[in-house]
Amino acid sequence: MMAESIELDRQEERALLAALDDEYKSHATYDQVIRDFGPVRPFVNIVEAEARHIAALVTLFDRYGLPVPPDPWPGKAPRYQSVDAACVAAVQAEIDNAALYDRLLASTRRPDILAVLQALRSASQDRHLPAFQRCAQRSADGGGHSGAGRRMRARGRA
Repeated sequence: MMAESIELDRQEERALLAALDDEYKSHATYDQVIRDFGPVRPFVNIVEAEARHIAALVTLFDRYGLPVPPDPWPGKAPRYQSVDAACVAAVQAEIDNAALYDRLLASTRRPDILAVLQALRSASQDRHLPAFQRCAQRSADGGGHSGAGRRMRARGRA
């Protein structure tokens, strides 16, 4: 019996590229919210998680000898009128992220790739989505977001 090939097939390569692009986009988007409004939650916490997600995918790229594409998203991330609007958009982005991972999980049977993709999907659905839903609900309840981001901008630091 032959050992499993170290090379990925095209479907697996495309899956890793799609996952990395989506994580790059999320990181750039949440980073832009922080740059626009200051270190507001949950963005300040989740942007760090997105960096870890990127690192996990880069590990797979390295393991399989794939070149890591540069991040195309800096300067291209969506921008929002308010933190509240960003939270509402982030809810949909995390729902879309889970749907993407559902499709990508069907692209391989390799345990290491499946483990990373499942962990990223789980982080999105079990941690990021509920945090953004709470953020959007505060907005809907009239709580809004006042915090450090607006104070920093008022002092001319953001």
